[in-house]
Amino acid sequence: QVQLRESGPGLVKPSQMLSLTCTVSGDSVTTYSGGWGWIRQPPGKGLEWMGVIVLDGNTFYKPSLKSRTAISRDAAKNQFSLQLSSVTPEDTAVYYCAAAEGGGSRWYEYDYWGQGTQVTVSS
Repeated sequence: QVQLRESGPGLVKPSQMLSLTCTVSGDSVTTYSGGWGWIRQPPGKGLEWMGVIVLDGNTFYKPSLKSRTAISRDAAKNQFSLQLSSVTPEDTAVYYCAAAEGGGSRWYEYDYWGQGTQVTVSS
């Protein structure tokens, strides 16, 4: 069974870059047939799919976040990462990494989830 764990700073200053890492066990980030994605939940709001990296290394992002978002993977560490640039307080949320056995372009398509990590954007 796939297990995921997020890590990264809990506090980021406005205009800076948010960087999170997801450590995977139970499968390989480079051979898993599904997608590895990032989803977030701002306070008082619903889940928001941010993007996904798939088997061939291609990435797909929510259009409104595409210009600020990058997802990559590290085969040696069996990790995948999220970078979100030029953050504002509106980017404050619980961030989840997750694995989808199929698709992965909607938050409800994900089968395995990390426990989530709180990121606050504040000066």
